[in-house]
Amino acid sequence: MADRAATHTAAPTVERPDRLRNVVLLGGTGAGKTTLVESLALTAGALTRVGSVPEGTTAADHEEIEHRQQRSVQLALVPLAWQDCKVNLLDAPGYADFAGERQAAVRAAEAALLVVSATDPVSAPTLALWRECRAADLPTAIVLTHVNAVRVRLDEVLAALQDALGEGHPDTVLRLHDTTLSNGRLLGSVELLTGRRYGEPGDLPELDADRGHLVEAIAGEDDALLERYVAGEELDAPALAEALRREFLAGTVHPVVATAPPDVPTGTAPGAAELLDLIAAAFPSPLDRRDDLPPCDPDAPLVAQIVHTGEDPYVGRLSLARVFGGTLRPDTAVHVPGGADEKVTGLSCPFGKQQRPVPHALPGDLVCLAKLTTARTGDTLAANGREALPPWPQPEALLPAAVEAHSKADEDKLSQALARLSAQDPALRVEQNPDTHQLVLWCTGEAHQAVVLDRLRSRYGVHVDTVDYKVALRETFAASSSGHGRHVKQSGGHGQYAICDLTVEPLPGGGFEFVDEVVGGSVPRNFIPSVEKGVRAQLAHGVLAGYPLVDVRVTLTDGKAHSVDSSDAAFQTAGALALREAAALGRVQLLEPVDEVHVLLPDEYQGAVLSDLSARRGHVLGTEPGGPGLSLVRAEVPELELTRYPVELRSISHGTGQFSRSYLRHAPMPAGLAARYEHAT
Repeated sequence: MADRAATHTAAPTVERPDRLRNVVLLGGTGAGKTTLVESLALTAGALTRVGSVPEGTTAADHEEIEHRQQRSVQLALVPLAWQDCKVNLLDAPGYADFAGERQAAVRAAEAALLVVSATDPVSAPTLALWRECRAADLPTAIVLTHVNAVRVRLDEVLAALQDALGEGHPDTVLRLHDTTLSNGRLLGSVELLTGRRYGEPGDLPELDADRGHLVEAIAGEDDALLERYVAGEELDAPALAEALRREFLAGTVHPVVATAPPDVPTGTAPGAAELLDLIAAAFPSPLDRRDDLPPCDPDAPLVAQIVHTGEDPYVGRLSLARVFGGTLRPDTAVHVPGGADEKVTGLSCPFGKQQRPVPHALPGDLVCLAKLTTARTGDTLAANGREALPPWPQPEALLPAAVEAHSKADEDKLSQALARLSAQDPALRVEQNPDTHQLVLWCTGEAHQAVVLDRLRSRYGVHVDTVDYKVALRETFAASSSGHGRHVKQSGGHGQYAICDLTVEPLPGGGFEFVDEVVGGSVPRNFIPSVEKGVRAQLAHGVLAGYPLVDVRVTLTDGKAHSVDSSDAAFQTAGALALREAAALGRVQLLEPVDEVHVLLPDEYQGAVLSDLSARRGHVLGTEPGGPGLSLVRAEVPELELTRYPVELRSISHGTGQFSRSYLRHAPMPAGLAARYEHAT
């Protein structure tokens, strides 16, 4: 175990990419990721005492926000030195609102630790995160936390994990250690392959049987080892360790390691050394990456990607970058494809709020860059001529918050603040709605919304007020109607004279048509465009409740003009008056936008979601399999019923449901509901 006498003052470094380990920690809220990071940092000697865990990497205000939110809101990088490796731990937010941060961490990592509470090992969030790991093709090990809780039985926890995660092959989920629990304390363990002892494992009479089961599971995936094992040959520990690493990298074996919180008096962290040894020995290096990203070559042209952007009160903007190819050095000129050239100044390795200078960053490493001016999260930093790396998946921002600047001073600063926030947070979508004229912040959920508003205030000093979000309603004619527009005024000198007659017909889905059927020159040809212009202006303002009027054919049938007093302005006014009279004499109805909605969720929640969609006036089009244990529901739902749906779906599905939506059409609103909106204006 590394010496814990003092906190490291220099950043851990390696000179070969094969000694790097980039590991993302994934776990639901309350799974114990932060405590696990503290345990690993204590054991590696990066921390000197319990309770001093570093939180975050590049944002100065995140700590206060996380305290108020009671959850992690962004990824945190904690670099450790263990054996002769540099281990970059990427602690990703577990809460669904911050899935974009989690996917950024997945992009930067070669393997994952799925952090699972032994008190609830197969919770819905755990299963959802497991599916994410499998979809990303990440080699994944499982870390058990809270094993010291009352009534936890490790054999029952392992069996539950094998049943839930083994996908029909329980031997793919394997414990590597025989662990001793006594009176709620994890005393120690023995590594089954090598016999190495950690802590105080005590007497373990079943060790041979447990080791035999593990050897059979590993050898069963390797024909050569299986042949030797069947022949009765004793398999040596190095051969088994190499087979374990090979199967772990292939995703056919998922080791399980039990841990417990650090012991305050001694500063020891049971299970942490076992886990760090496993990471150093079996986890992939950047050289083992299996995707189509640039090869890990120190001498290749530079290719890096910004996976997180934050702010420091002293340094300014800080960009956390993952280097994929080439070697990044200070004073390097880089190009952002589709953007501008940038100059890299100093490089640093983060540890909590500290930034420790580093001379360079090898391919595969993660490093902080200060004061990039144009590069945003997700942007590629490359040598000239290199293409941009593909973006990672981002959650759809589907929860709207309409905001207004609190004061004139806030209004002056709001645009710049939102531009900077958007550069740092790709999950945030800022919209100036052209129909409702509202400024709308589209977020992934309530927690994300709270963080965005908090950062506006605390980081940029901009105060905003949230107001009711408006859905873009429309008006249309439900039946044909006619109107007479008469605009005649005499005020001395030239007067105003224009009369026109219009017929208005519904034109479902057809937009707007203007037809001239005037005969005999009752409306002079030069004033017919004026009538159309006046009608179009009235369409924009609506005739019932102030919403735009759409999908009508307006026919000009007759009118009168005066040789002196008629004018363009007079016929515009007459056209608008005629349309308003047609509306007053006819039947106008409100139209509401209807979205096509796809909901992906675990099968067990399908019934509850279908019932909820029906209660939202939704029309379910069908259901189909969405993957193992998943259902995909397709429905048409009025947008008015979807304003809070991201929050409510999360509640119904225990945080596991996802949905997407796209505009389909405007459809008539039920009369009872329409009356509320007519009277509201």
